[in-house]
Amino acid sequence: MPTVYVLNGPNLNLLGQRQPEIYGSTTLADVERDCKALGSELGLDIAFHQSNHEGAIIDLIHEARLKAQAIVINPAAFTHTSVAILDALNAFDGPVIEVHISNVHKRESFRHHSYVSLRAEGVIAGFGVNGYLLALRHVAKLVG
Repeated sequence: MPTVYVLNGPNLNLLGQRQPEIYGSTTLADVERDCKALGSELGLDIAFHQSNHEGAIIDLIHEARLKAQAIVINPAAFTHTSVAILDALNAFDGPVIEVHISNVHKRESFRHHSYVSLRAEGVIAGFGVNGYLLALRHVAKLVG
């Protein structure tokens, strides 16, 4: 069964509590549950992680090089700042799908640039937490 790392960046541990007018009321635990349930249906093993620390996310990407066939990543604020995460993703051989809960293109201009997009096969933005499930469906086609 292919393994997919679902990686979440800073402040996503507060999903459902922080700015619900933008991010909704679904918690990250709800997202994890839904991703694992869909993963099971699609024949994917889901390894779900969140960190507020850039280095921890990089370590997980390095780990994925040995254990995963794909990465779904919501880098959150690191999207716009982290060349280091881009470099780590460039060392990963499988597909990478970038996910954003909000439509970053309707928000502040600094959110319009993504380093991660330079590596991602696709970007899903503005579909709420359903974006994770859309990403997993696409990944299943890519690695299946």
